[in-house]
Amino acid sequence: MFSVATLWIPFTIVAALGQVARNAMQRSLTGALGTWGATNIRFLFGFPFSVLFFVVVLAVSGDPMPVPTSAFWPWLLLGALSQIVATGLMLLAMNDRSFVVTTAYLKTEAIQTAIFGFVFLGDHLTALKVVAILIATIGVVITALRPGGEKGFAELKPTIIGLVSAAAFALSAVGFRGAIITVSGVSFVTAASFTLVLGLFVQTAVLTVYLLARAPKILQAIFGLWKPSMLAGFMGAFASQFWFLAFALTAAANVRTLALIEVLFAQAVAYYSFKQPVSAREISGIVLIVIGVALLVAA
Repeated sequence: MFSVATLWIPFTIVAALGQVARNAMQRSLTGALGTWGATNIRFLFGFPFSVLFFVVVLAVSGDPMPVPTSAFWPWLLLGALSQIVATGLMLLAMNDRSFVVTTAYLKTEAIQTAIFGFVFLGDHLTALKVVAILIATIGVVITALRPGGEKGFAELKPTIIGLVSAAAFALSAVGFRGAIITVSGVSFVTAASFTLVLGLFVQTAVLTVYLLARAPKILQAIFGLWKPSMLAGFMGAFASQFWFLAFALTAAANVRTLALIEVLFAQAVAYYSFKQPVSAREISGIVLIVIGVALLVAA
């Protein structure tokens, strides 16, 4: 049985599953909508679902409507804007690399989240947790390596894009956790859901205004593809709901390290959906990821 303090573990696993599904859906829409059009899908079509989740949470919990403090908004803006940049760069990287390799680059986020969390939020990690983060991240790096002429770390531009995207995702995680923990007087579920609604509102407004000004035809195309976009938006909101619940309970670095199991899910998606084989090198990396994640949970 899980106590409330350890609920972040199943929350993170569910979120990672949802995120892999959403990433695969967004990737399939990038060709038709472009990078920023596909990016906006997770926000524009995810926002209504986040509102629905929040209404249900308020009704079940009986909590009052939260009132954000002045400290809430800077953290929320850091999380929301960083995630926009991170998602766009992620999809850009996916155009040049395999699905699994891109996911591997993004998972260097765990180390960066630990650093940013310590600097900005004072989140402290035990020595065992630091070792767990390093082992799991090394496993991710090994998974991403490709020999010879295959697309691996040798290509500088996509490598930089992937790593900068990971840094932006790390800042986003820290920003959203910072916002959630400033919401007081309500349960952690309500605080997380409230933050998600406002975060997606900001992201939807920013990207929709941008597309209206710079690429209105892409915005029209998004609504023309409303059926697959709706499903991607739902999966995005679903995954984010569980990410935020996890952030409400523990340091962002713990969540993002356990989230490295996403690489395992991505391997399955790549193998069954994109017909990309799994090499012995990737298997050895996966073993390290599993060891690192096991150490983190044990710690």
